[in-house]
This record gives sequence, structure tokens and C-alpha cells, in this order.
Amino acid sequence: MTQIPTPAFGALSTASEVVAGIDLSGRRAVVTGATGGLGRETARALASAGAEVTVAGRTLRTATAVAAEIAAETGNDRVRAARLDLADPASVAAFVAGRHGSLHILVNNAGIMATPELRTPAGRELQFATNHLGHFALTAGLHDALAAAGGARVVVVSSVGHVNGPVRFHDPDFTAEPYDPWLAYAQSKTANVLFAVEAARRWAADGIAVNALNPGRIWETGLGRHMDAPPASFDPSGASGVSEKNIAQGAATSVLLAASPLVEGVTGRYFEDCREAGPHTPGVRRGVAAHAVDPDSARRLWDLSVRLTA
Repeated sequence: MTQIPTPAFGALSTASEVVAGIDLSGRRAVVTGATGGLGRETARALASAGAEVTVAGRTLRTATAVAAEIAAETGNDRVRAARLDLADPASVAAFVAGRHGSLHILVNNAGIMATPELRTPAGRELQFATNHLGHFALTAGLHDALAAAGGARVVVVSSVGHVNGPVRFHDPDFTAEPYDPWLAYAQSKTANVLFAVEAARRWAADGIAVNALNPGRIWETGLGRHMDAPPASFDPSGASGVSEKNIAQGAATSVLLAASPLVEGVTGRYFEDCREAGPHTPGVRRGVAAHAVDPDSARRLWDLSVRLTA
């Protein structure tokens, strides 16, 4: 496949720069994990371009407060709030049931990283359940709303951490082998990319574009709250020459995939630094690993996810 060019933007571009001049009036967007960090900045940027944005968060009170802040900052009175706990299937089902009409943009942004060994009431490992299974159920549940929009976009926030390991089909919940927080994180982020690959294949005829991305290393967010410091191996600096980004820069690639005409019709790809990424090279924390774009693994993960979320 030919790489998608986005010459106007790069590693240091901000969400505001990416969305400048774009009119999203009449479009409806949902951003998960939008009460802080990258999700909040993504929601703010989309709202600034005129979209109707739903701020989805684990607590309705916090989501409501953030929605009000974004509305005040952007002058957009079509910023809503909704409760969504991705680790709780009932919460996901309630969110889906509460949606009406078409949906043009879904940004699967929420995530957790390197948690202690924690499980959902159903016994699912929490990182896999939150980062992948919850978003899988959410996106599948919103399929008809996305299809009705005509040209909808699904944006899946992954991580360079996916290069550390594939989906452990033999033991995704770490019940047969000792739990490792970083392998669990890598698995969930690989699952994000594989989901985009398979959803893009399945939903192409519905006009739904699905792409994944690495936002870069942004330590201003609360994502790393479960760890004292990242391990030395978790350093995504590389070809761009950028080791860390601020929140506005980290959200730029999400906003590009959600709103920019530069990627109109693009689907099933993986981006970083506002550009389509090349293959991962061992020793360089950039690019997309072969195990994350393998079509057989993508189909296998889809089937597994259907079973685990039934």
C-alpha cells in the first residue's frame, strides 16, 4: 500500500493546528476518556470546529463539568456529557442504548496502563477489558449509527507499546501464566491496532473508516499513574527526534484522523506524528509491528472478542 501523505503536519503539530479551517458543523462525535488529557483536548478541538461532541467519562459528574468547560472555551453549546465505564459491560450497553441518530466520529481514546493485577467481575484482565474489549463492544454497538452517517470515522488510540508483544490468544487474561503489567499493556495496545485492521475490512462497504494511532509519549496525562517511572525500554523517541510531547501535540494525530480531509477515505492504517507510520524496526521505538497488522490475527481477535463480550 502507498503511504498516505500529510505534508502539512508532523510530530510537533497541535490539535488546534490540525483542525484549523475545518468546519464540522452538523457532525456528531463521541470521545471516550474525554474528561482529561488527550481525550479532553481531542473533544475540545472537535468542538472548536463546530461538531456536536459527547464527553464520555467514568463519572457523569466529572464528564458534565468538563463538557461545560469545553462549551465555554469554544463557544459551542452542543457539548454533551455521558457516563461510560468501559470495564463494565452494562455501562457500555446503556451508553449504546442511549444513543439516537447517526454518529460521524468515534474516538476510542480511553485507556489504562501498567496496572497492578486487576480483573473485572467477569474475570477479564483489566487492561485488556478496558482498552480493547470495552471499546470493541462500544464500537460494534454503535455500528448502525456510524453506518447511517455516511463516511463515518472511528479513531483508535493505541501506543508504541504495542511493539512489546502480540495478543496472547492462549491466555489473554493471564490465568495460566504470571501476570506482567507491561505485557498486558502491550497486548491491549496490539489489540487496538488489530481491531482497526479487521473493522476496516468488515465495514468498508458501510463507509466507515477505522484507523489506529500512536499519540507519542505524553507524561502530562494520568495514564502512567500506576507506575513510579517508565522502564528504560519504554522510550518511543526515534525517527521524529521527539521524545516527549505536550497534550496539544499528543492529541493532534487523533484529530487528524477524526476530522482532516487529508485522510478522507483512508482506512485500516496506523499513524504517528500526524503521518502514516512505516514498519517497526527492532531497536527503534517507532512504526507498526507486523504482529499488529496481521490479517489472520485480526480476524482471530474479532472472533475472540465477540465471544468474550457476548
